[in-house]
Amino acid sequence: MSDMDRNRVPEAGPLRSFEFPDIDRRRLENGLEVRVARTARLPIVSASLFVRAGESSLKHEKAGLSVLSGDALEGGSRRRSGTELAESLEGIGARLDVSTGWEGTSVSVSCLAERLAEAMAILAETLLEPEFPEGEVVRARSQALASIRQRSMDPASLASDAAVRRYFSAGVPFARPLEGTQETVEPLGRNHVRGYAEAFYRPVEGGLVVVGDVHTDEIEALVASCFQGWEGEPPVQGDFGVEPRTRERTLLVVDRPGSVQSEVRVGHVGPERSHPDVFPLTVLNTLLGGAFTSRLNLNLRERHGFTYGVRSRFALRRRPGFFQVGTAVGTEVTAPAVKEILGELEGLVEGGPTEAEVEAARDYIAGVFPLRLETAGQVASRIAELLIYGLPDDYHATYRDRIRAVTVEDAAEAGGRHIRPSEAQVVVVGDAQAIRVPLEALGVGPVEVIPA
Repeated sequence: MSDMDRNRVPEAGPLRSFEFPDIDRRRLENGLEVRVARTARLPIVSASLFVRAGESSLKHEKAGLSVLSGDALEGGSRRRSGTELAESLEGIGARLDVSTGWEGTSVSVSCLAERLAEAMAILAETLLEPEFPEGEVVRARSQALASIRQRSMDPASLASDAAVRRYFSAGVPFARPLEGTQETVEPLGRNHVRGYAEAFYRPVEGGLVVVGDVHTDEIEALVASCFQGWEGEPPVQGDFGVEPRTRERTLLVVDRPGSVQSEVRVGHVGPERSHPDVFPLTVLNTLLGGAFTSRLNLNLRERHGFTYGVRSRFALRRRPGFFQVGTAVGTEVTAPAVKEILGELEGLVEGGPTEAEVEAARDYIAGVFPLRLETAGQVASRIAELLIYGLPDDYHATYRDRIRAVTVEDAAEAGGRHIRPSEAQVVVVGDAQAIRVPLEALGVGPVEVIPA
């Protein structure tokens, strides 16, 4: 018979020790920064090459070109077709991935340490010698347009896209979808993609991160061999300030007649990734809407039964991103849900968090941090963040200590600076006929209705 008392919550055990691997940094003659972290416990190596070729560098009329270029990159090189490149990777048990975001494009490869030289050669061939066959560009563009059309029919995507248009002023790239729009992507062709890659896939402002059972001198020699002759820097990117579209709280209803659910987004412009308040905001967001036991979830899900789940987050970028609460609720409880969300934001800013909430959030974040760094690829992604966002080398090595040092006062003060309920933009995708009058009755701001 067990002596376990199931009426008592088990006490948390001591925090397990964890050390982020040391990073050896080198800058090559062509301007490429190389960062190597040796982790000998596993034979897998992850290498990620980042170039400053992101969507934030593009004017509105070319929105989506960076993503399209990345999607078409695996279509073949001047030496081999896309199929031949894929077969070469498969033959050495390697995997290559390309991802493009606001800040740039990353080409990553993972393989056994003994096959790294072959995998790195394929990575270099993919990035430095892309052919962009017409058929592959057409395929990538067709997929991009299909994804854009799908977003226009998906309530959650509609809400997210409408929300960023309300958060940011019209000239800010973040006010549009990352993948661009049908109007901007449809005209793009092979010449656009080739020209963009030729101009932006350059080593200056870029970096290579390698994690695994490797040595820096070996990596430096390998890079010199595989990337011989690669030089130059991307064009000067037009700088832009990040301004909100408005500082007046407004409610936007995107009308989808007959909807039985409403997608709700509440938010505004937030801080940049390198802001010193990021650590207290990480703790504050966890207790607000970043965990299952958060205030928002306990309110909207557990107390009122409005939703299956609600989350809050800070989208952090090199330039200021956004703060947002997002959820889906039944049409009949849309207005009450919006009222509760705004009430939670106002209550947190005015009253601050409790000591117990901050302690629980700190412990949770510190406890799960090592679980997100169990593979070479996960470690490589974290190191790449340092390069992409200009963070100090010891950022992740000291991460848990800085999280655990956050006090109630730190969290409350950061919340007061970066969560502004009076400036929140409320976006609801749902049946306007059913939800407009209840939303107006809340009296929290003017209500505008537009078609989906």
